[in-house]
Amino acid sequence: MAVLAASGAAMAQSSVTIWGVVDAGLTQASSAVNKRTSLSTSGISSSQLGFRGTEDMGGGMAAHFWLEAALANDTGEGGRSNSNNQATGSVAAAAGQQGLTFARRSTVSLSNAMGEIRLGRDYTPQFWNHTVYDPFGTNGIGTNQMLNSGGPITPGSTTSTYVRASNSISFLYNHGKNATYAAGGTGFHAAVQTYYGENVSTAAGNTGDDGNGTGIRVGYNQGPISVAYANSSTTYAAGNVKSSNIGGAYNFGVARVMAQTTTDKVGTALEGKGQLMGVTVPMGGGTFKLASSQYETNAAGNPTSKKMAVGYVLDLSKRTAVYGTYARVTNSGGAAQALGGTTGSANGSSKGTDIGVRHVF
Repeated sequence: MAVLAASGAAMAQSSVTIWGVVDAGLTQASSAVNKRTSLSTSGISSSQLGFRGTEDMGGGMAAHFWLEAALANDTGEGGRSNSNNQATGSVAAAAGQQGLTFARRSTVSLSNAMGEIRLGRDYTPQFWNHTVYDPFGTNGIGTNQMLNSGGPITPGSTTSTYVRASNSISFLYNHGKNATYAAGGTGFHAAVQTYYGENVSTAAGNTGDDGNGTGIRVGYNQGPISVAYANSSTTYAAGNVKSSNIGGAYNFGVARVMAQTTTDKVGTALEGKGQLMGVTVPMGGGTFKLASSQYETNAAGNPTSKKMAVGYVLDLSKRTAVYGTYARVTNSGGAAQALGGTTGSANGSSKGTDIGVRHVF
């Protein structure tokens, strides 16, 4: 009886949550070269399946776990991961054969009043400014051009640490119990992260440090004001990858205005710069969104892509919404960006729409 009572007390101090997002829509896009219609995923929110838990150990100490898998619910596939932040660590699978991986986040952590120490695959600090200060939250056809640039860094690649890194150790200050980097607390907040490529020191071609990197993010939230700065660097023998950005927002009540700027570098020669300005407006039981973004590199001709995106999300309930987004990209300087999986052409333009439904559970 004593053992059962102790077990019940321990279990009462723990909590486990299962959650998910299922977001699917119809995407229609066209460029100067071709057109494409597809059933797409994650039009306004990233489709995902997650498990997280917290154990209150007393004295302000708590333990946490977080397992978050990406879902391509248009096909039933899971999201791909990477074991070492390098090309050699990419999970390879034929189309339609990708299993479920906790590629979005897979961490265990300890927290107290001082902050949280987190270990595992996680978002990198510099990514959060891109999504927090983007009306479209880096999802769908309206995603800001810095995350869909074709520039010196490829954010969508599983080998890139632009969004996430494997084998990471992070310390978060003033983010609340098991909170994300995105949230932050009232007042000053900070996150510091280091991650490892896990190569042997004698690796051929001076690649022993490949996939190693660090990132920081510091910010301030108070009332309607939110601002944050982030910086990161990942080592590769072919050229170190560096990124820094700053973003901010002000909520006027009738509208939330936001802006961000970023600088990316690969090695000593290739550099890319991007900017975004946007606004969200509560309207008619939903949210109106508008964003203008651009990205250019210092390659020959200074290739530049500019995007204008407008959308509306109508909340049907607390958990279900329908949405529509329209976006247009124009290129100059030899850039050839295109939307919705269509083929771009140098200095051409592209346009597309997302119409879909999102359900959260």
